[in-house]
Amino acid sequence: MDNIEMNLIDHLSELRKRLLIVLGSFILLFILSFIYVQDIYSLLIQDLPMKLAILGPSDILWVYFMLAGIIAIAGTIPITAHQTWLFVRPALNVKERKVTLAYIPALFLLFIAGISFGYFVIFPTVFNFLLSLSENMFMTFFTTEKYFQFMIHIILPFDFLFELPVIIMFLTSLGVLNPYRLQKARKYSYFALILTAVLITPPDFVSDVIVVIPLLFLYECSVLLSKVVYRRKQKLVLTV
Repeated sequence: MDNIEMNLIDHLSELRKRLLIVLGSFILLFILSFIYVQDIYSLLIQDLPMKLAILGPSDILWVYFMLAGIIAIAGTIPITAHQTWLFVRPALNVKERKVTLAYIPALFLLFIAGISFGYFVIFPTVFNFLLSLSENMFMTFFTTEKYFQFMIHIILPFDFLFELPVIIMFLTSLGVLNPYRLQKARKYSYFALILTAVLITPPDFVSDVIVVIPLLFLYECSVLLSKVVYRRKQKLVLTV
């Protein structure tokens, strides 16, 4: 009983240590981002054909916290993944440690790829389409808060959707998924991805296609990568 209590205390202490490192990293990145918010803001609005407005002094603070927070979260993702790996490492064997460690840079790179695709491809397509609808009908007047909220709602889904290959590979390595299950569920997965694309894009065919094609491509890449992981697992089992 004493050993169980000691192990529990050790695990909780280790968890507390990892959480403090993640929290400290987030705070440090947040402070650095907060210092350079004006430069980040200028970079994000440099191609806008109009000037953004604010409705009150609190909106200025909202922009500062929002931009600094998003950048801090993005920068903390690989740190969080690494700290999670360090926490579970004692329960893994040598091969499992190498495999799980390899997912950390992939997780971060795909997150950046999702942000880039959402910001450089999807967001301008959707934004310009909506602006074209208001031509000669409305006086366009955008507040900073509304503009960045719209941007986040468009880009954020792609940050998580681009993590799909890594998540599926990881779940395959754990035995939760396998490529045959993914193939059987293909039509349901396609339906879910197409529905997601339709919901986050304006109601025109071109925008839907621009989003659907990379999402379906990501799913097929996930299936292929799942096959690679699954076959490697099968080979290891046979050699043992």
